[in-house]
Amino acid sequence: MPPNTNTNTEEQLPEESTQSLEPADQKVEETTQREVFRELAQKQAEQQQAESQKMFTTLTPKTTTEAEEEPTTTTASTIQKIGHAGEVVTEVIAEKTGLPTWGVVAIIILVFLVVFGILFFCVRRFLKKRRTKDGKGKKGVDMKSVQLLGSAYKEKVQPDMEELTENAEEGDEEDKQSEQKLGRLNFKLEYDFNSNSLAVTVIQAEELPALDMGGTSDPYVKVYLLPDKKKKFETKVHRKTLNPVFNETFTFKSLPYADAMNKTLVFAIFDFDRFSKHDQIGEVKVPLCTIDLAQTIEEWRDLVSVEGEGGQEKLGDICFSLRYVPTAGKLTVVILEAKNLKKMDVGGLSDPYVKIAIMQNGKRLKKKKTSIKKCTLNPYYNESFSFEVPFEQIQKICLVVTVVDYDRIGTSEPIGRCILGCMATGTELRHWSDMLASPRRPIAQWHTLKDPEETDEILKNMK
Repeated sequence: MPPNTNTNTEEQLPEESTQSLEPADQKVEETTQREVFRELAQKQAEQQQAESQKMFTTLTPKTTTEAEEEPTTTTASTIQKIGHAGEVVTEVIAEKTGLPTWGVVAIIILVFLVVFGILFFCVRRFLKKRRTKDGKGKKGVDMKSVQLLGSAYKEKVQPDMEELTENAEEGDEEDKQSEQKLGRLNFKLEYDFNSNSLAVTVIQAEELPALDMGGTSDPYVKVYLLPDKKKKFETKVHRKTLNPVFNETFTFKSLPYADAMNKTLVFAIFDFDRFSKHDQIGEVKVPLCTIDLAQTIEEWRDLVSVEGEGGQEKLGDICFSLRYVPTAGKLTVVILEAKNLKKMDVGGLSDPYVKIAIMQNGKRLKKKKTSIKKCTLNPYYNESFSFEVPFEQIQKICLVVTVVDYDRIGTSEPIGRCILGCMATGTELRHWSDMLASPRRPIAQWHTLKDPEETDEILKNMK
């Protein structure tokens, strides 16, 4: 082969190799650039995923915690606002008064404490009053100690009461003996509700006193109703006997049950004397309100002497109940009724009402009164009155019950009075001691009214 051809082929080879190398380099560059772009894209995708995960992780707890922390943040914000407002107010007050801020804060705290203390005191006092009204706030009263005190008081009072009643009854022994000698009467009562009539049967009498010179009597019985005395019935006279048997029945017609409750049936036994005034042996009084007219009643009653013209005038009787509750310190007086009151008006009747007073050392502490009952001598009240009397004072006070005749024009005049308490005597002291011996129980009893002038002297002696 010629050399020229070789040189040409050699010259042609580099040109071709250079031409073939140029696109290879371009391909390499393109592949490298693509790899770089891929790496960059992957890095960017990874960064975006990481950022999205961070965002997700940060957002999810925020949403949960924000819902939980909303009230705390609101309360905190309000507290901060209040604190800020308080600081502003204190600074303003401090500027106006010239005091330091700590001094203003101390004054505000002191005022708050004073106001809180006043409110606490008021609430405590209100609750204490409420407890005392319910009977729970009283001190020094427990039921066991009260019963012991009541029994001790009864033991203390009862001997004195017996002595006083014995002394009081010493002067009445003659009357008791005379009452025993006056004998007794047997009678029967039947009330018909259909005809409004009362049938009274005088059965017999026993052991009557001898008023005639021969040692016998000529007894007969008068039967009538108080206070009117319009209808009077008389039995036959039984000659020369001290144990007469009458067996006579009398009927009071047109007597409604309501009216009968205000009447008193009287059996008056007389000794018949042809040449002089008939002597009254004795009498039996039966208040119809004290018996059960729905049943047939047959019983014996002792005859009671009738005071003559020179005797003391009868003022009447009153019935009331007493109830004392030591734990609550409450005394309850129930005025029930009165009977056979003295005639104070011109028409032969009265307008009675009852005054109740609590007195200590001659001073009137409390008073109350009932309603006025017009034109009657046998009023019915059934009115209750309560007084606050601590157990420490129950031994020092006295209860004064006065029946008064109301007068619209002039002054009201007292008809009669009775005094109860530890300084009382007779039935009044017995009633008072029974009340103390049985707390929480109402004790009812009849009392004979006494002259107001005599009771005034008794009250003066109690000072």
